[in-house]
Amino acid sequence: MSAAPVSSSTYLDAVKYRRTVYGINDKSPIPDSRIEELVNETILTTPSSFNSQSTRVLVVLGEQHKKFWDAVSEATKAIILKYKGEEDWKRNEGRLQGFRNGYGTIAFYENQASVKVMQEKFADFADAFPQFSEHTSAMHQITLWTALELEGFGASLQHQYAIPGVDDAVKKQFDLPSEWNAKAYLVFGGKAQDHPNRPDKLPLKETVKFLN
Repeated sequence: MSAAPVSSSTYLDAVKYRRTVYGINDKSPIPDSRIEELVNETILTTPSSFNSQSTRVLVVLGEQHKKFWDAVSEATKAIILKYKGEEDWKRNEGRLQGFRNGYGTIAFYENQASVKVMQEKFADFADAFPQFSEHTSAMHQITLWTALELEGFGASLQHQYAIPGVDDAVKKQFDLPSEWNAKAYLVFGGKAQDHPNRPDKLPLKETVKFLN
C-alpha cells in the first residue's frame, strides 16, 4: 500500500481555509491552463454515487464569464421587474455586477440521462438516485472551491439558476443539453478584499454525537 501524498492535517487545513469571498476582480493569479487542470483532476478523482459519473461542468473565463453573467442578469431582471418592481431590481443589480466583475465561473450540472440509467440499472434504489446525484455534485463543488482558493482566488457559490428563466438563458447562450440540471455557479476572481474570518458555528455538542 502506497503512502498518502499529504497528511490529514494538511487536507483539513485546506478545508478550513476555504471561505465565501464576494470581493473579487477580473485578475487571475494562475494561467487558464492551470484552471483547466484543476477542473479535469476534480472530475477524474472525485467520487460519485455508484460510480454514476453524472456531474457535468461549464467553465467560462474572461469574456465568456462576462457573457455568462450578462445572460443571468438579463433573465433575472426580467423576472424581478415582472413580479417585484424597479426598486427590487436595483437591490439585486449591484450584486450581480459584482459576480460579473470576477474572472471566471464554473457552473455545475447533473446529467439527468445518467441518473435515469442508474435508476434503471439499480431499480431498488431508483427513488434515491436524485438525492445521490445531489451528493455527487456537492463533492465536486467543495473540491473545486477549495482548490481555487488555494491557488489564490476568492470564490463564492451562487444559485441564481433557481430564478425562473435563468437556467434557460444560460443553456441557450452556451448551447447546453436540456438533460443537464443546474446545481450551482462557482464564481471566482482575484481577491479584492481580505480573506474573511470563519463565521460562527453551532456548538459541537449540538451537531456531533460521538460514541466509542
